[in-house]
Amino acid sequence: MASPTKSTVSRKVNHKDGLVRSAMRLFRRQGYASTGLQQILALSGAPKGSLYHYFPAGKESIGEAAVELAGAQVAEMLERLARENRSPSTFVKAYCRQYADWMEESGFEAGCPIATTLLETAPHSERITAAGLSAVESWIRIIASVYERAGAPPRTAKQRAEFAIAALEGALVLARVTQSREPILNVGRSIAKLA
Repeated sequence: MASPTKSTVSRKVNHKDGLVRSAMRLFRRQGYASTGLQQILALSGAPKGSLYHYFPAGKESIGEAAVELAGAQVAEMLERLARENRSPSTFVKAYCRQYADWMEESGFEAGCPIATTLLETAPHSERITAAGLSAVESWIRIIASVYERAGAPPRTAKQRAEFAIAALEGALVLARVTQSREPILNVGRSIAKLA
């Protein structure tokens, strides 16, 4: 039996990646419950059979993969900001500016990359909840490391990281409702003063 060609293998990988990225975008904008599998397929351009080939458990497994991908993307952004911003106050302001930019670019339709999905599925879906917990824990570790680098004890650093995430999540809701980036920037300025 002949081995698959390079283009065949990359096409399969692209379909899986395309499905996950499409699901991530749709879940972020319109929610998990409001997103149908047909919409995910249509946006991704993947053939019909590919969804259950890559995600035999259906929507829950693609939801898990979408939360994992979105969580990893935010973690990469936070790691970059932590390298570029040495102090907690400049880091927090940059973190909030990044989210304000994302929110504005989406026309105030897309909030946190994982919040909408988690609000609709946790704790009922163990798989999606576990993916969300893993993502949030990684964000907390990265943000806490910025505070620890500035001299905060580990427990205090973790509490400040949790506070920053919680405050920003609330600001994203306010920004979406008011159609303004100001609530996000205001939270950044307020948290920076506490740093």
